Amino acid sequence: MTRTFNWRLVFKTMGVLTTLEAIFMLVPTVTAWWYNEADLGAWIVTSAITWVSSWWMLGLGRHAEKRVGEREGYVIVATVWIVYSLFGMLPFWMSGALPSITDAWYETMAGFTTTGSTLFTDVAAQPHSILLWRALMQWIGGMGIIVLSVAILPMFGLGGMQLYSAEVTGVSYEKLSPRIADTAKHMWLTYIGLTVAEGVLLWLFGMGRFDAVCHAMSTISTGGFATHNDSVIAFSPAIQWTILVFMLLSGINFTQLIYLFRGKPMRFLQDEETHWYVGACIAAGVLLAAGLLVHTNGMLSSIRIGLFTSIATITSTGFVAADYMIWPPVLWVIVFFLMFTGGASGSTSGGMKWVRIAIFAKSALAEIKRRIHPNAVIPVRFNGHTLREQTTSNVVAFMFFYVVIIGLATLWFCGCGIGFDESLGIAVSMIGNVGVSIGQWGSSGCYAALPAAAKWVATFVMLIGRLEIFTVLLLFSRSLWKK
Repeated sequence: MTRTFNWRLVFKTMGVLTTLEAIFMLVPTVTAWWYNEADLGAWIVTSAITWVSSWWMLGLGRHAEKRVGEREGYVIVATVWIVYSLFGMLPFWMSGALPSITDAWYETMAGFTTTGSTLFTDVAAQPHSILLWRALMQWIGGMGIIVLSVAILPMFGLGGMQLYSAEVTGVSYEKLSPRIADTAKHMWLTYIGLTVAEGVLLWLFGMGRFDAVCHAMSTISTGGFATHNDSVIAFSPAIQWTILVFMLLSGINFTQLIYLFRGKPMRFLQDEETHWYVGACIAAGVLLAAGLLVHTNGMLSSIRIGLFTSIATITSTGFVAADYMIWPPVLWVIVFFLMFTGGASGSTSGGMKWVRIAIFAKSALAEIKRRIHPNAVIPVRFNGHTLREQTTSNVVAFMFFYVVIIGLATLWFCGCGIGFDESLGIAVSMIGNVGVSIGQWGSSGCYAALPAAAKWVATFVMLIGRLEIFTVLLLFSRSLWKK
């Protein structure tokens, strides 16, 4: 039995999601009015264009079948980031903050994918509305536009399981409730709660209210957009410790956090991926702190900066508490390798994710044992369960494509006239959604000097990294489109 692609459903879903984006745009619009900023007109026009476009898409999707297949799910998940970025770039372009369409597109994609790399050479000079929109984009993209929509789409008669499974990062996903919409709601309530908690603490420790709101959204989303040119370097140690703790929490699987907040600490403490993730953050932090202590005299500051840099890099947040490019080369090489890792699956972090790293390492060790004992049955176990061969194959395939994409992107950046070391750093940073890199851009995270051709490819690599490769690659698969 053949089945045609449900385009009406795609347009209807896009209409609903774009309506949400238009609602979010009201926040910076009101902010521009409140601060009497010159870009208020641009925000009004942008919001109007987004509203009208959303209703146009809803019109195209009228009478759509309430059927979300795998093809529709993957197309919606991949397309929504592009659609959101097309409308999200308008404030940057129309206000003149980033008059180039290339630059406006780059900044927006860096926001929604929580990459956090910026093209603003003077962030602090930007209007409040622009700074808030940058943080809000990351906050929306952090938990995932689709996970947000899954909590809302049932009100419009649309299912969400296919969208959720295509969006949630990692090897597998776990439902907290029989209904997938309830799972999404639990995750978003936790997400909002962490954001509010951090914002209040940052304000209590002396950060201004506006900065506290922006940094809370950028932290919980593991995005890294700051409101100052030097990231969080100028803030007090208390503020940096607060951001450090919430970065660490945001890199944990949100399902495990919900179990913890529900009073089920053993479920949280027994999760093997959490052990790998937290252990790596601490180990790398201690290693960096020890290296800093050799070259400085402050033990407390070395510990704080070492842990902060470790967690900010592993979680792909990209905040910096110190310029690591002036450290001894061995330390920023460590930072570079941490960019590959990422946080836990089901978190807002980018990178490979620790569940994949753990499974890959265990599979490699099991293969060595099989060489020694060729007749022995040596299963690969994770969280007490024997993994299916399909799972380990998925991990190997993911890592293969991850490395291939880094290689191709590095080749492209080199062709644009960028040095090899910096090209490799940019490629790893973009696919891991980290933002900061090594070399010329280093810990500043400002990529204004990138050639236009490099910026367009960088945004595509950001998108691939955010959607965890397979969602994008499947769209180019002929078998997916066969009836």
